[in-house]
Amino acid sequence: MVSGLQAILIGGSSHTGKSTLAKELSEQLGWKTISTDQLARHPGRPWPSTRPQVAEFYSKLSEETIYWFLRVHHENIWPRLHQIIRTEITTHSRFVFEGSALRPEFVAELVSDRLLAFCLYADASFLRDRMRAESQYWQQSEEQRQIIDVFIHRSLKDNEICFEEAQKQGIPILNVGTADNISNLAATIMNNWAAPRMS
Repeated sequence: MVSGLQAILIGGSSHTGKSTLAKELSEQLGWKTISTDQLARHPGRPWPSTRPQVAEFYSKLSEETIYWFLRVHHENIWPRLHQIIRTEITTHSRFVFEGSALRPEFVAELVSDRLLAFCLYADASFLRDRMRAESQYWQQSEEQRQIIDVFIHRSLKDNEICFEEAQKQGIPILNVGTADNISNLAATIMNNWAAPRMS
């Protein structure tokens, strides 16, 4: 029978470093990584190239509607994610699960001696700069920049709402904007949360 920590869930908005942190933790622990991106994708970042339907999504819908669709997507996929988590725990798997659909208000009820959950966060200017750099924002056409701006706005709104929900639910918040690097964040999790649960 498996005892101790079995799972670490990493949520947060786009570009907070969820995938990178999950990979780092998985390598340190020797656990497998699961990503919500492997299961279902909502219209995501409109770069390096933008499919016509993605361009239409970001250019034709209001910012409120775009964010509403994101939340509906997360609500729709959560039962599947919940089942995956339950199955992995029941079969004594050890894993790091990352994705923006692992929202604080969803995962809070799962936290236990066997499962940790974290919300990654950064201030708006940090995330905006990160997304503009990755998208090569200033080299894009004006039309493409407008689409990228809508994606950034959606992501920043989600970042703030996730932060508020994590506070409300008591989920630990890790500020990626103040961390020197992802390895330091991984070390913080290992030293402050994971190691005591594994011993």
